[in-house]
Amino acid sequence: MDCRVVVEAAVPVYDVGTADEAVRIAISKTGEMLNPDLSYVEIDTGTRTSPAGEELPPAFVAADEALVALELSMDVFNVERAEHASRVARKEIGQRLRNIPLTVLDVEEIESDEEREDADESDAPDEEP
Repeated sequence: MDCRVVVEAAVPVYDVGTADEAVRIAISKTGEMLNPDLSYVEIDTGTRTSPAGEELPPAFVAADEALVALELSMDVFNVERAEHASRVARKEIGQRLRNIPLTVLDVEEIESDEEREDADESDAPDEEP
C-alpha cells in the first residue's frame, strides 16, 4: 500500500515584522533543512482557525518573533497500513527538522503504478477478431 501523508509543523522564525515575511522565511528555512535528502517533500502554508471558527493567517507574530504553521506532504511507499505510513513520515521529516513539533494531519491511500496499470488494462475494451 502507498500513502500520501500530510504533517503539520510549527516552525519558529526570529526577527520578522509581518506574517507574510515570517511565512516566506519559514518556507525557506524548512526547505533548507529538508534538502537535498528530502527534496520530494512538498511544503505549503498551514491553516489556522480561531475557537469561533474564523480563518487566521498561518503565522502568529509577537515581539518580532513568529510561529508559522506549515503543511509538509510526502508519499510513503510499501507500507502495511496508514499508521505505519504516518510513523515513517514523522521519522523521516523529524530527523531533519530537529526541535520542531510535528503532528500528522492526514494519511490518504494512493494508487501505486501497478494498480493504475491494472485498472487501465481492465478499462480497455475487449477486441473481437
